[in-house]
Amino acid sequence: MMVGMASEQTRTTTPPPTRAPAAGEPSRTAPRAWDRGTRLLVVGIVLAALNLRPAITSLGALLEEVRDGLAMSGSVAGLLTSVPPLCFAVFGVMAPRLARRFGPGAVVCAGMVAITAGLLLRPWAGGTAGFLAASALALMGIAVSNVLMPVIVKRHFPDRVGTMTGLYSMALALGTSAAAAIAVPMTEALGGSWQTGLALWAGLAAAAVLPWLPLARERGTAAGGARTERERRERGPGPAPQTHARVPRPPAAPLRITRSRTAWALAVFFGLQATAAYITMGWMPQIFRDAGVPASTAGLLLAVTMAMGVPLAFVIPRVATRLPHQGPIVLALGGCGLVGYGGLYLAPAGGAWAWALLLGIANCAFPLALTMVGMRARTGAGVAQLSAFAQSTGYLISIPGPLLVGVLYQHSGGWGLPLALMAALMVPQTVVGVLAGRDRTVEEEAAR
Repeated sequence: MMVGMASEQTRTTTPPPTRAPAAGEPSRTAPRAWDRGTRLLVVGIVLAALNLRPAITSLGALLEEVRDGLAMSGSVAGLLTSVPPLCFAVFGVMAPRLARRFGPGAVVCAGMVAITAGLLLRPWAGGTAGFLAASALALMGIAVSNVLMPVIVKRHFPDRVGTMTGLYSMALALGTSAAAAIAVPMTEALGGSWQTGLALWAGLAAAAVLPWLPLARERGTAAGGARTERERRERGPGPAPQTHARVPRPPAAPLRITRSRTAWALAVFFGLQATAAYITMGWMPQIFRDAGVPASTAGLLLAVTMAMGVPLAFVIPRVATRLPHQGPIVLALGGCGLVGYGGLYLAPAGGAWAWALLLGIANCAFPLALTMVGMRARTGAGVAQLSAFAQSTGYLISIPGPLLVGVLYQHSGGWGLPLALMAALMVPQTVVGVLAGRDRTVEEEAAR
């Protein structure tokens, strides 16, 4: 994945003197890297990742009940499933600027608070407009966290990017599948109120706030320009060493990310995989329910689809970082998606479990896209810009998909046209994914 960055920390330990590690050589402070603060950061990353999708998949499993409760038409429900990518596009682009001003930890902490408040408020916000507004609040928190996760990993774990990306991608998939699996049974166990079934997920979000509270005190740019708490601990007590750091440096020229073809390919790939993911999360249970599958089983099938990301989200980033070109992985995922959509059209109930598994594999384009974000930039600043550009542009691209599926479903009276649309979009997704997987960096392309 991302090329390991040599440590640039200044050695200030007491004699005997030691030579500074050469570029690419492991730092002698490596055994101290997993201190209490680092372990807390890992816990915070995992808990944050667990909360990045339950707001969406719990709603997908209960969409029919929510539609009935709020008197939504199919088109309005399609609009509801388009709200997540819209919020991710609008609010995600703000994440790097917020991180530069307040620090990535503070922004993610605020994001977890926003998720908690939005999930707690939306079931009782009153009417469709209030439901959408409270959902947007939760999705705003998800959006900034989406963008900053690769930045935080690049900043704090430059030599473990594949492992850490796999870890939070796996946690994200686990939260996604758990919400889909237990939303319906849990709602039924609590008396059948969809409001209670949706609001309970605020508790998980509130738990994610706690580890980020001490991390929120950290300041610095998204690229990791300021000294972190861990660096201060390694320096030890006393005044800072006198170095040439006081001499002001000219600001680095901004990366013209839009000049990079790889950045555009990655943004389109991200957008098309997000289109498929949000159509799946929002509509797949309804596809199965219309085919005669019971509601609880339909939610479980969505959970199986999302659960495929738990092991694969950990494996795919590690495999991708070992390949010079990620095109073969893109092709394999695209093939699974095409077969899955074809199966949903031909035998939605008869082969339901097989189609759920295949679409779950296809949805693992998300951790692959996150991995390529890190691999296609050399520096933390480049990762921050590329992550914001690819995700914000990608989510803008994905907005019409779920809405169009709802319109086609309502006006055609079946799932033939929506499934044809989903299968057709898988072709350009595979093409641009192969282009984004080429071994090059956005800094090189932007410079040219």
